[in-house]
Amino acid sequence: MAKKSKKKAFRKHAAFAGRMVMIGFGSIGQGVLPLIFRHIDIKPEQITVISAEDRGGLTELKKFGVTFIRKRLTQENLRQTLDKRVGKGDFVVNLSVEVASTALVEFCQEKGALYIDTCIEPWPGGYTDPNLSVSLRSNYALRETMLKLKPRYEGGPTAVIAHGANPGLVSHFVKQALVNIAKDTGVKAAVPTTREGWGQLARRLGIKVMHVAERDTQVSPHPKEVGEFVNTWSIDGFVSEGEQPAEMGWGTHEKGLPPDGRRHAFGCDAAIYLNRPGLLTRVRTWTPLEGPFHGFIITHNESISIADYFTLRDGPKVVYRPTVHYAYHPCDQAIMSMHETAGKNLRQQKRQRLIVDEIESGRDELGVLLMGHKRGAYWYGSQLDIHETRRLAPYNNATSIQVCAPVLSGIVWALENPDRGIVEADEMDFARNLEICLPYLGPVVGKYSDWTPLEERGRLFPEAIDKSDPWQFKNFRVT
Repeated sequence: MAKKSKKKAFRKHAAFAGRMVMIGFGSIGQGVLPLIFRHIDIKPEQITVISAEDRGGLTELKKFGVTFIRKRLTQENLRQTLDKRVGKGDFVVNLSVEVASTALVEFCQEKGALYIDTCIEPWPGGYTDPNLSVSLRSNYALRETMLKLKPRYEGGPTAVIAHGANPGLVSHFVKQALVNIAKDTGVKAAVPTTREGWGQLARRLGIKVMHVAERDTQVSPHPKEVGEFVNTWSIDGFVSEGEQPAEMGWGTHEKGLPPDGRRHAFGCDAAIYLNRPGLLTRVRTWTPLEGPFHGFIITHNESISIADYFTLRDGPKVVYRPTVHYAYHPCDQAIMSMHETAGKNLRQQKRQRLIVDEIESGRDELGVLLMGHKRGAYWYGSQLDIHETRRLAPYNNATSIQVCAPVLSGIVWALENPDRGIVEADEMDFARNLEICLPYLGPVVGKYSDWTPLEERGRLFPEAIDKSDPWQFKNFRVT
């Protein structure tokens, strides 16, 4: 008689006795729910999902036995909808679009509830209202609005801000990469425990530029059709980000702004923006498996928060800050979709196709590329393919699970640190978060390279390039 296979026992990282309200149930909500049940001691009746749409997720909701409420949260109904569902000791997991993160954070602080999101979202129109200046449509502005709340809620219930793959996981990658570079280049330094200490380590190592360098090669056998946007993760979220200005943390080594670069007239001054959408702005970057490629400078919170976190000052004067930005090449079918959207003056297609089960091959190579140190460039990150993903967890592709794992780790960290007020990924324990995330990231590797953005430039066509410093942003030739 054949023996029955034993069900795998997953490690429980935490127990939670309160109510959990998940807002939004797209690709990330569907992917993270089984991870919550695997690794947190929680019962289905404790969880309520509120979403304007289910987009195929009702089967999963019914399977897990959680409560589902189909409703779009608005400025007018947010408090009324959540008032009786969220109280002291509860947890709001915000995975939605077009629900203002600041409004939810304020509500949770008043109620005494924990909170997490994967990015700082505005109310509808916050990304695209032509009556707002370009500066005010930026992630820089969204972050500054959130940070204004921080002193008011110091010591309050933990609200983990912008903690998905990126922003989120990549901030932990940066710290581990710095520790690795220090060890490999013979720089003796204890693992820093303060913001000042991390900035000093990055400065000592000579880090000038940090890319969040990502190449998604997942592919569906079904071609993209005209009038359709295809992607491996939230299409609404991706297009919204792409319509915002290209943004980057701006390093102290930079000698001048790009031709259409602008500074903000408010806030920490750690970042600039270009007077053009990120969806149309390319930059050179590198990952170990792909090699050199063109990525898009899609604006993300981490481009600003990492640059701000590693800033060193001598009194009011900034003496060190790296240049930081996202350099993203989505899956090829998303590239075609972006091209069509751009041709329609950034009007998104009406039909969407999120590819998960239909993906037949490919990986998402997501990591951080730190440049300027003694060994040139160092990439550290995840090289997760679709086949490994399917062995790891249901309802995910390689892109979504790289988001879902840090959502899980952020929830666990908040439960372990329940009174930290508003915190960004850069302020959290990187080692604890990586411990929880690593089992879901496939091969996590560090690779050195002598690649620079000047490699083979001018081979076929002459270019006027200042080669004195290969890490200056102007040499990246934004196109």
